[in-house]
Amino acid sequence: MKVTFLGTGAGIPAKERNVSSIALHLHNDSLFWLFDCGEATQHQILHTPIKLRKINSIFISHLHGDHIFGLPGLLGSRSFQGAETPLTVYGPVGIQHFIETSLKVSTTYLKYPIHFKELENDGVIYEDNEYIVTTQLLEHGIDSYGFRVDQKEQAGSLLMDKVVAAGIPPGPILKDLKVGRSVTLQDGRVFHGEDFIGPPKKGKSVAVLGDTRFSSRSIALCKGVHTLVHEATFAHKDEQIAHEYFHATTEEAAKVAKLSRVEQLILTHISSRYQKDDMKQLLLEAKEVFPQTYIAEDLKTFQI
Repeated sequence: MKVTFLGTGAGIPAKERNVSSIALHLHNDSLFWLFDCGEATQHQILHTPIKLRKINSIFISHLHGDHIFGLPGLLGSRSFQGAETPLTVYGPVGIQHFIETSLKVSTTYLKYPIHFKELENDGVIYEDNEYIVTTQLLEHGIDSYGFRVDQKEQAGSLLMDKVVAAGIPPGPILKDLKVGRSVTLQDGRVFHGEDFIGPPKKGKSVAVLGDTRFSSRSIALCKGVHTLVHEATFAHKDEQIAHEYFHATTEEAAKVAKLSRVEQLILTHISSRYQKDDMKQLLLEAKEVFPQTYIAEDLKTFQI
């Protein structure tokens, strides 16, 4: 898994940073999930390998405009580009009304079905054979959610050195071994798949938090994830302003990462009051608390 930042600014677009949106790459870029969809998200996507028709889920943290104003255009363009596969939107109560009203007033017709799952409780909101998505209400001026994506344990790799040592010929038979089946060779020898498969691999995990103050709820949601994406709207010196506007500082985001014991922290949702020359100081503030910290930039991709 990896994440591409389509917008990393807070509130309004700036020359260096568009407003919030993050794409999660799945299945070797054959599938994408979108987290928030600020204005001009679809314009940002044009500069990436992401295809609108390959997005099948959109997770909206909260209903402030810098996180949702890109939805009507993106949804319409997905249809215009010929997508017919279903798309599901997860978000706070009101997201369905916003989207349906926007599409109705603009007479935008979608060729694909769109489903809505409005969030009213914490917990698991999605699960399939590979992934689990959990949500947690955070601490903001309006309902704002964090999302945690856990990849389930993956089967171990086929141990080719053992295959070669056993004299098993290459070909379709290896596919059976890889999924654990028993196989019989032409010479009568029988081999069992479980004897040729390595130990299971722990799945990756990522938490993407919506706008929030420093909160124990964030720590509970993010515990032990590989990658934490946390807003850092303000510098440490502006801590009082951050608290008044229900946002976090660089140091507070780093504190969440440290207490959650994550592997890496990526800061996003940076206020436009901070210019490019300020980024070094913002990063230093966070790194003093949690060294494995990075600041997101528009169109930059990180491995999870």
